[in-house]
Order: sequence, then structure tokens, then C-alpha cells
Amino acid sequence: MRPKVNIVDVFPKYLFWDMDYSELDIEKDKAVIIPRALYATTSETFEADIQLLERLYTSSDIVKYLKQTKENISNKVCLSVADRYHVKPFQRFVLPI
Repeated sequence: MRPKVNIVDVFPKYLFWDMDYSELDIEKDKAVIIPRALYATTSETFEADIQLLERLYTSSDIVKYLKQTKENISNKVCLSVADRYHVKPFQRFVLPI
């Protein structure tokens, strides 16, 4: 059994501004934590941000929950994740033709 992790000891508190982050469980709340952890990432911080996630989650979990999220994760982040894990590129937002 994994020890309880306080998510704001790993990720910035402001990412979880709208919820009681002390109640987040790293296993039960993957669908919230994974996208939020990459919400504010930039090309300069992506490597550090993704490495924090990789300490807690598998690459397949990261990809799965980014594909499913309703959070405003940029297409650039999604493409960077796909490239990192050598999976088919995916995007959150696609403009209709």
C-alpha cells in the first residue's frame, strides 16, 4: 500500500484552487490530478512537470486521463506527451473543417 501523498507537496497549490486538495487521493483522483498537473505547463517547464507526474503515475495513465479530460489542456501539451511516450498524437481541441 502506498503512503498517503498530500498532492500540494508535489504540485503547486494554485492548480487545485477550486477544491479541497487535502482530500485528493492519488489513486482515486487521477482524472483530476493528471490534467491539473499539466494545466499550466509551458515548453520551459514541461520536462520538470511531467517528471513529477511520472513519480506517481504510469505513462499509460497520463495519456489516458489527458485524452479523457474536460480541462483546458493545450494541444501543444498533448502533442508533447504523445511524443514523449511514442503514442499516436492526440489533441484536446480540433477545429472543424
